[in-house]
Amino acid sequence: MKHSFHIAIAALSAVFSLTTQAAWAQAAAEPRQDLAVLKQTAEQFLLTQANGLPGEVRVTVGAIDPRLKLPVCPVPEAFLPPSSKAWGKTTVGVRCNVPSAWTIYVSAQVRVHGEYIAAAAPLAQGQTIGQGDIARVKGDLTNLPSGVITDPSQAIGRTAASTIALGAPLRQDALRNQQAIQQGQAVRVILNGDGFSVSSEARALNNANEGQLTQVRTAAGQVISGIAKLGGIVELAY
Repeated sequence: MKHSFHIAIAALSAVFSLTTQAAWAQAAAEPRQDLAVLKQTAEQFLLTQANGLPGEVRVTVGAIDPRLKLPVCPVPEAFLPPSSKAWGKTTVGVRCNVPSAWTIYVSAQVRVHGEYIAAAAPLAQGQTIGQGDIARVKGDLTNLPSGVITDPSQAIGRTAASTIALGAPLRQDALRNQQAIQQGQAVRVILNGDGFSVSSEARALNNANEGQLTQVRTAAGQVISGIAKLGGIVELAY
């Protein structure tokens, strides 16, 4: 009886061993996802997201752990996690929906080499910026403060909101539009329509920078609103 029991245990052990080996062999034989494809998917996605940025875009995707074993995905999908963007150091996700659901996250860096506008001389607070006050500089825009100006037209004619050092990048929030209208000033109201233009005199009811909405009172006492322009002009569109 004891001998038969040992024989049965040995038989079960042999069956278990063969079953385990077969399972391991099947798992090893299952195709695994090519990690290079996932890396390429992430890179192409970031290049597409960065399309239209003002400069030459270069994308570097970090390495994926080679020990990672994922089931094959026919169509891996890249995406940006919340709070991530295709700019500077970032994170991009790659997921699979069918036949197996899985998601990985990969570190990446998006560099944008292009021109930006910097101060060609120290600028004082309130100083109106002219062509000679700015310079075009090339560099990685992702290393610069947000809102950096890349077009000279966005700086010329505006005034410095605070002192700006020589060589400092010009930012949108560091400049303000030049004052065009002063409260109580006599202004010319110009009404532009399809094929006609009419002008009249009025008086400004408030201060306004160029491009801002302002209110004026006409000689007849009517209060109307228009867009402030340099030279004491308020434009209305019909």
